[in-house]
Amino acid sequence: MRKQILGLVGASFLALCLAGCSHDKATAAQGATTDWLKLVDSGNYAQSWDEAATVMKTMVAKEQWQQILKTNRAPLGALVSRKLTSAEYKEDPPGAPRGQYVVLQYVSSFEHKSSVIETATPTLDKDGRWRVSVYFVK
Repeated sequence: MRKQILGLVGASFLALCLAGCSHDKATAAQGATTDWLKLVDSGNYAQSWDEAATVMKTMVAKEQWQQILKTNRAPLGALVSRKLTSAEYKEDPPGAPRGQYVVLQYVSSFEHKSSVIETATPTLDKDGRWRVSVYFVK
């Protein structure tokens, strides 16, 4: 009985530690994403590509990235508000290169559109910094 109790306590402690570790990673990823989104919000599309994750840079050329944002983000106008609605930590998600990711979703309001869902997915890059690897608006 005592071993079972110790086993349950150990398993509970491990689960709490893993949840805390995931929470810490999500918090760090969210901070990096907030800084990155400021670049996009201010129209610094080239710099947003420079600060993006390696995986994004290998999939989208800098000029192509700038055009994507000019076409899809610029028409929305200035940011009015942005509220984080979910943050989900994932390791090695299907269809993505191996790594650590946090999928962040925001409900945002812009000058020309009052309700938008923004999704930004930072990944832990090779230099140990969280950087955005995916960004899109709906």
